[in-house]
Amino acid sequence: MDDEVLAGGDPVSARVPDTLHGARLDAAAAALFPDFSRSRLAEWIKAGRLRRNDQNAKPRDKVAVDDHLLLIPEYEDRVEWSPEHLPLDIIYEDEHVLVLNKPAGLVVHPAAGHHSGTLVNRLLAHAPEMAALPRGGIVHRLDKETSGIMLAARSPLAHKSLVAQLADRSVSRLYSAVCRGTFSGGGTIEGPIGRHPTSRTKMAVVPDGKPAVTHYRIAQRFGTHTLLDVSLESGRTHQIRVHLAWRKHPLVGDPVYGGRATRPAGASPRLLQALSAFNRQALHARELAFRHPEADETMTFSAPLPADLTELIHCFSEEDPA
Repeated sequence: MDDEVLAGGDPVSARVPDTLHGARLDAAAAALFPDFSRSRLAEWIKAGRLRRNDQNAKPRDKVAVDDHLLLIPEYEDRVEWSPEHLPLDIIYEDEHVLVLNKPAGLVVHPAAGHHSGTLVNRLLAHAPEMAALPRGGIVHRLDKETSGIMLAARSPLAHKSLVAQLADRSVSRLYSAVCRGTFSGGGTIEGPIGRHPTSRTKMAVVPDGKPAVTHYRIAQRFGTHTLLDVSLESGRTHQIRVHLAWRKHPLVGDPVYGGRATRPAGASPRLLQALSAFNRQALHARELAFRHPEADETMTFSAPLPADLTELIHCFSEEDPA
């Protein structure tokens, strides 16, 4: 590795067999190092942690019979990721997977400004083996103020399987969202999502963004608002929030993409108070379905709407009738 010594796990190596001759390097590596996902291996190829014949390569490069692959796995430094015995709302768990209901206001990973009290801190206290997995076993995220169901891996087998399922879009996720405005019917929003051109902390629909597709259908109509069932074909950062705001239907309470607060014409004092008091995006991950990594059977779970969102919807039903 030239003059650089890469810290990490114990090196592992393999020879390319006849059956993988001509395959992409990342695909061959996924077959030869089954404990790691293809996307993870592709990252390590780019970083020089996985080399072919002692040379750096690219994920798309083709391999030949008897090529030597050397991998130095990287295990993230989690010195600041301390286990903390704090509450978890666990829906289901076994030796491979863990399904939980995340409350609004809970940060998923430790980061600047949030070194403790996060979901990962809690998970490491509950299942210490998750510390050995990339990102502490978390395979997808919810924003801090988004509530609802999440899926995490507890074993290398589960991590590889769940990452692959998310990549091939076979994990099904359904969200409940309350947004401003009314719709004539359900539909689909397609728009590439990337960093906002002038505000780098925000996402936006931009020409050079990554493809993103959001499907929605009407769950309940109100006079000036709508409760939607939303599903995703892709999982871009802030996707639902960005797509609905782009279509001029921002989520109620969204502090980033909601724009200026509105006062619906004729709104009652109770409705105005409810809108003013709801200071997070009205978004909840309600259902999740995936194939169990070991049993290979489809498992479906749901998380009930939290009290604040239930109360908001009840207020709309009474004070903002269709």
